[in-house]
Amino acid sequence: MISVLIVDDDPFIRESLKLLVGMDAEVEVIGAAAHGAEALELLEGGARADVVLMDIRMPVCDGVEGTKRIRERFPDVRVLMLTTFDDDDYIVEALQNGASGYLLKNIPPDRIIQGIKTVHDGNMLIHPDIARKLTGMLRPTSHNAPTEPAALDHYGLTPAEKNIVSLIADGLSNKEISAQLFLSEGTVKNYVTEILGKLSLRDRTQIAIFYLKKV
Repeated sequence: MISVLIVDDDPFIRESLKLLVGMDAEVEVIGAAAHGAEALELLEGGARADVVLMDIRMPVCDGVEGTKRIRERFPDVRVLMLTTFDDDDYIVEALQNGASGYLLKNIPPDRIIQGIKTVHDGNMLIHPDIARKLTGMLRPTSHNAPTEPAALDHYGLTPAEKNIVSLIADGLSNKEISAQLFLSEGTVKNYVTEILGKLSLRDRTQIAIFYLKKV
């Protein structure tokens, strides 16, 4: 059972998400909060959440700051950003603060539930429209920008590891990478562990951001 904490300043949206997300037999909504600071208080008070479904724009403590506080205090908790805003600054900052994924509220409820399960499994999840925008924002536009191999050469990554890094940056899960490269999911997971160690990074989201800044 995946325990979920819902954070949104709109009471109607909070209640709607509680009903929609709670319909799945594998997901349990353990609470709701009106802003990031209140969510942190609930966690510090003993609420045990695997995934926090976090709105971006909220009073008192917005989703970006809330994600930072929660991830610093509870690094094992996954945060999935869910918002109507695809604002550039928020996209980058939320991911840099440790968010595991970013979806827009206009997607069907079953996609939100699948997103919760995806980030709970340790995978990164970004709405395709946002992924394309993020790539354009972080990749250099200069014709003199280094190519992928040169950019990653100094980190001791093997060609296979470099390939997996680029696929993670494209938002692929371990299962999707294994299918594309004809490897077992266990092998891909081992590669990811090695990559995290070589790059001194914490999770897949940081791998994606690292790659997009380097190439």
